Amino acid sequence: MEQLAASLLNKILVRDDGRAGRIVEVEAYGGESDPASHAWRGRRTRNETMFGRAGLLYVYRSYGVHWCMNVVLGERDVAAAALVRAVEPIAGQDQMAAVRPLVRRPVDICNGPGKLGAALGIDAGFDGIDLLEPSSPMTLQSDGMDPPDQMLVTTRVGISRATDRRWRFAVAGNPWVSKGRPAGDD
Repeated sequence: MEQLAASLLNKILVRDDGRAGRIVEVEAYGGESDPASHAWRGRRTRNETMFGRAGLLYVYRSYGVHWCMNVVLGERDVAAAALVRAVEPIAGQDQMAAVRPLVRRPVDICNGPGKLGAALGIDAGFDGIDLLEPSSPMTLQSDGMDPPDQMLVTTRVGISRATDRRWRFAVAGNPWVSKGRPAGDD
């Protein structure tokens, strides 16, 4: 699962309205064996999509405010997903900035999971969409760029359980990577 999460780096999320961003940071979340995962206590209405097949988008609301998105990585009925923590905008930057008007620096538009959810216009209606289906409102694509040669690998950000797992992956040196502080001993 960790390798699948890391393999998302440099892939592109493309919205049907032209907004697009290169994935530069993700975190892996396992299923019932990962106490930091939404699936840790089993299948629920809230996390049902996480138990779907690879390529689906699992969307949830964080703290009742921010819409966050995950790419499902597991086989059907086996929960595993990668939280997309940051993207580098490559198209539709003006649209992204328009929905985040209080942002002063362009680099802060998509450098965190809630920020990028807002910038890409993600909400509950995106939960369960197929990122591999060309007609979906958002797709996961490749432009042929390989995974990064230099990858930052740390513990995950903002969690209080399973803080020792080094399941956060980012493109080293990329300014769009979030400033979140890893949990655990990093």
